[in-house]
Amino acid sequence: MDALRRSGAATAYLVVGLRTALPALAGLIALPVVALFSVVLIALPWLPDLLRPLRALAGVERRRAGAAVGREIPEPYEPPRGTALEQSVRLLRSSSTWRDLAWMALHGTTGLLAAFLAVGLWPAVLFSLTQPLWWWAAPEGSQSAYIVLDTWPKALTMPFVQTAVNAAVLIWGVPLLARGQALLADLLLRPTRRTRLTERIEELAETRAEALEAHGAELRRIERDLHDGTQAQLVAVALRLGLADRRFDADPAAARALFLEARDGVEEAMTQLRTVIRGIYPPILSDRGLPGAIRALAAGQHIHVHLELPDPGRAPAAVEAAAYFVVAEALTNIAKHSGASSAEVSLRRTATALRVLVRDDGKGGADPAGGSGLAGIRRRVAALDGTTRLDSPAGRGTTLEVELPCGS
Repeated sequence: MDALRRSGAATAYLVVGLRTALPALAGLIALPVVALFSVVLIALPWLPDLLRPLRALAGVERRRAGAAVGREIPEPYEPPRGTALEQSVRLLRSSSTWRDLAWMALHGTTGLLAAFLAVGLWPAVLFSLTQPLWWWAAPEGSQSAYIVLDTWPKALTMPFVQTAVNAAVLIWGVPLLARGQALLADLLLRPTRRTRLTERIEELAETRAEALEAHGAELRRIERDLHDGTQAQLVAVALRLGLADRRFDADPAAARALFLEARDGVEEAMTQLRTVIRGIYPPILSDRGLPGAIRALAAGQHIHVHLELPDPGRAPAAVEAAAYFVVAEALTNIAKHSGASSAEVSLRRTATALRVLVRDDGKGGADPAGGSGLAGIRRRVAALDGTTRLDSPAGRGTTLEVELPCGS
């Protein structure tokens, strides 16, 4: 029964494949005309529009084959840019275009034949199995099972041999055909190694640019905090000490008051310096580790924060600092904007990554483009080649998940 179910599922897969095989076969028939027009530069500027149906058809097959092989098959196409003629030249030079055409040619022919074979085998088995019951009533010489049935010994043996062969092809061959059709799409419609390498280079270039931008923003913030806060406070302290020095002999009481004000100013400057230092690398990370630092952040919130913080072991300092700032910024956003009554923070460490999850039960609808907080988180995480995922449906809370690479 399991074999029959597998064969039935494979037959259904091949039959559904006609949805892409028939248009692919039609495109294959029309391809010489399109190629002729393109060669003489009549259709070349319109090549992106001419290939759009093929790409849409390949996308349907990519999703269908991905479900069959158990993994998503990503698209290999570059985003369009430049004029129509420039796009056409790039399409002619792109391996994905020729791989799509190769898939169209193979799938348009083999997909059609495989579907007809799979559908035809089911009645063929029943036909052969019942043939000994009625062969004698058919016109002479019209019935055969590999050989013409003209005697009872032949009629009682050969139809069953034919039934066994058809059933074997149906049970084992049809699933192999369906699997081969899915693997063909996976082979031809997925990105090539060169395409993946190009995408990775572009991703790293973008990440590097974001890292430089984040680094520059951090330097500007530190400079602004030192200039507007600590430096201004120290200048005020120096002025008070200068005034106290001038009044020391004439008015000791006023000089003492100025000295006390200067001492308070020095203490305030030290507080501001500690704040700047915490912004660079929080000392609490060195003292308590990442779980302890997050517990301190959660303790300062006015809502309940549920924590799942198994000790992940010490990660690189840059990774721990990034995770700490992600949680700090996320909890700040929750307190300011979400209207949540509770939140959750969890850490999970794998062999290659540190995962941070922050979830709340607020109003949702968070938009990374609507403020600097989420954009800052994304830049900080991207600077370490990490990933950021945000899920914030309106009225259903917000989930922020960050994955930071860190080797064991």
